[in-house]
Amino acid sequence: MTFLYILLAIFIFGILILIHEAGHYLFARLFRVTVYEFAIGMGPKILSHTSKKTGIVYSLRLLPFGGFVSMAGEDEESDDPNAFNKKPVWQRFIITAAGATVNLVAGILVMGILVAAAKALPSTTIHSFDENSTSVQYLQAKDQITAVDGTRVYTFNDLLYEIMRKGVEPIDITVVRDGSEITVSDVVFPTITDSGVVFGNVDFIPYAEAKTPLTVLKHACVRSVSTIKMIWESLFDLVSGRYGMEAVSGPVGVTQAMTEAASTSLSSLVYLAVVISMNLGIMNLLPLPALDGGRLVFLLIEGIRRKPIPARIEGYIHFAGLAVLMLAMVLITFKDIIGLIR
Repeated sequence: MTFLYILLAIFIFGILILIHEAGHYLFARLFRVTVYEFAIGMGPKILSHTSKKTGIVYSLRLLPFGGFVSMAGEDEESDDPNAFNKKPVWQRFIITAAGATVNLVAGILVMGILVAAAKALPSTTIHSFDENSTSVQYLQAKDQITAVDGTRVYTFNDLLYEIMRKGVEPIDITVVRDGSEITVSDVVFPTITDSGVVFGNVDFIPYAEAKTPLTVLKHACVRSVSTIKMIWESLFDLVSGRYGMEAVSGPVGVTQAMTEAASTSLSSLVYLAVVISMNLGIMNLLPLPALDGGRLVFLLIEGIRRKPIPARIEGYIHFAGLAVLMLAMVLITFKDIIGLIR
């Protein structure tokens, strides 16, 4: 069964890559850019088909992580009138940003389906407390929590995330109690430790919110924004040192996490897939060489100075960035494998 879960995880990861590359591909075709190949996976080809109409090669490659859309004039000079580098800056910007944008949009759409399929929508109003609750000394049943340490919260998932991130130490909780909004200072929550990182833990049970089209839409939107915020703040926490390298996962670690989620429940697996899809979108938009975000920076510079940076120089920068990213991926993958052995 574990083997089947691993295959399922790899399949889902492949779907997310397919969505990303399809974003680049569809807009490249829309703007009539010459496309050489649409590939899912990296390394040697295991399956391929060449379109007789367009000459585009559609291929599946051996390594199930990554993919690419190869276009004329993308990383080199080209005399093809429909080459990527011959298109206006705004079209190249859209093509480059499309992959990450489609990942984000797909994540938001699936999040809406996930919320709509949920049996109940937990609210921010406290119903009761856990047996060993610590926050019961500060909060009361029927308190409606409206802010955590100054950050407004609108759904229970929003609330859960803020307490997980900030509840490692006493925090201020703003509630509506008996019709008045008050702030309860220095509320203490229990903590849990995962992958060497300490998180605050919600120790109460919320009331369920009435499930209507409007509340489903609200929860879907807020949960999507909260997830994107979580990914962004996690990146900041990693850079600032709150999270160590043990909290970083590569393809092996992601596959393991998806395997565990698949064995727990379908909704857990789907939510993790949503998080990974949004994560792919956000990470690819970072302004780093070799990533889509790095390419967007060069396009912005070209738009401002009215002429492109020489393709040779840009190519060297992206190659160096790719080498660093590949080295980091190898090290993280090695770390994941050592973790599995242990």
